[in-house]
Parts: sequence; C-alpha cells; structure tokens
Amino acid sequence: MHVDLNADMGESFGPWVMGDDETLLEIVTSANIACGAHAGDPVVMGRTMRAAVQKGVGIGAHPGFADLQGFGRRRMTLAHEEVHALVQYQVAAAIGMARGAGGQLRHVKLHGALSNMAAEDEELARHCFGAALELDADLLIVAQAATGMERAAQALGCSWAGEIFADRGYEADGRLRQRSQPGAMIEDAEEAAARVAAMLQEGAILCGDGSKIEARIDTVCLHGDTPGAIETAARIRFALETAGIDLRKL
Repeated sequence: MHVDLNADMGESFGPWVMGDDETLLEIVTSANIACGAHAGDPVVMGRTMRAAVQKGVGIGAHPGFADLQGFGRRRMTLAHEEVHALVQYQVAAAIGMARGAGGQLRHVKLHGALSNMAAEDEELARHCFGAALELDADLLIVAQAATGMERAAQALGCSWAGEIFADRGYEADGRLRQRSQPGAMIEDAEEAAARVAAMLQEGAILCGDGSKIEARIDTVCLHGDTPGAIETAARIRFALETAGIDLRKL
C-alpha cells in the first residue's frame, strides 16, 4: 500500500508568516501552494516552489476565493464564469511560477470555502476542475473523497486523487465538519496519526458519529497552519511508515 502526504503552504504574505513551510517540506511528499488569492504572493510562491523542487516534493496549485482578509474561508456567491476565470487565473500563474522555479505543476487542489462548496456542488466542481484542465489536461485533480468533487472528476474523465484530512472531523455524509463546531479540528498528534492509519487500512472515512464511508484514498492532507502542525505531520508519517505504508508523491 502507498499514499501521498500533502500540505497547504506558501500562505505567508509579505513580512507576515504563516506556518513553517521549510520543515513541513521535509515531511510531506506533495505541496499545495497558494496562488495569491486567499493567501500568498508572487515572492512567497516562487520561494516555496523552489524549496519544493530542492526537496523533491510534488508541486500543486491551491486556488481559492480572492479573500485575503477571510483567508478564503468565507463562502462567496459567484457566477460560474467568474469561478472559471478565478481558478484558471491562479492555476495559470502556478504553472508559470513552477516552470520558473525549475519544476512542473503536477496537481490542483481547491482551498477553503471554495473546496467545501465544490464538495457539495458537483456542477461547481466541474467548472473549477475544467478551468484547470483547459490549461493542462495532464494535471491531476485532488478531490475530497466520496463527495461531489470526486463525481465531477470522474465525469470529466481526468486523472484524480481521492483525499482525506488527517486533522479534520467528518460529518456522516462525508463533508468536513465546520470549523466552528466541536470536533472539527483534531489537535492531538497521536489521535490524528492513529485515525489516518485506520482509515487507510479500512479504505474508509471514519465519521464523527462512528459511521464509515467507503472511499478511495490516494492522499492525506496535513494542515500547516494549525497548532502543533509539525509534530502532527511527523507523527503521521512515522505511524504510516511503521505500518508498512509507502509514502509517494502524487
């Protein structure tokens, strides 16, 4: 069995720093790099991509709503044409910046509220993914497992990877629990590591109510902006390697 470990990064802005990307790049196998809409800026994008190339970590675009103040976590109502252009603009920038850093953009993963909305709305997901695939049909789409995202990727006939979250709680329908709700964030590193290993071994999402949802799991997301993120990431990697699970980039 093998799996990819991904993390969102490149989310600093000017002198303001978010997360410890350098250390995280020593642990993960793929990086989802902010494209300047919800977070990041051109300098941060370039710096993070160059570091990923040096570490042999796969580079992905992490497009989200243009909402720096809300960190892309506030829902917005946009026409499909606007969403298409918003995603395509960010992915196009990521493609160019990756080339400039001596690498290649390998995957696309939606961020925050845009991601949550696409998980619920298959049509929205198709517009987001289609915008990226128009630029490069070989891009791998990262989709929240067992959601509208997965169905959209299948309908488009593109390459896709099913994703679970190491440090987030799940509702019984497979949606991520809202951050304002109890149990939304799993902050104990040991608990997160054991939970990820169990989901991989069972091939299923373990929901907060004790139910399970069968799912294809190709990649596990680790959030780099949460307290104890580095410890959690290291514990998860150790737990997976101990269980004999091979870690490979997408």
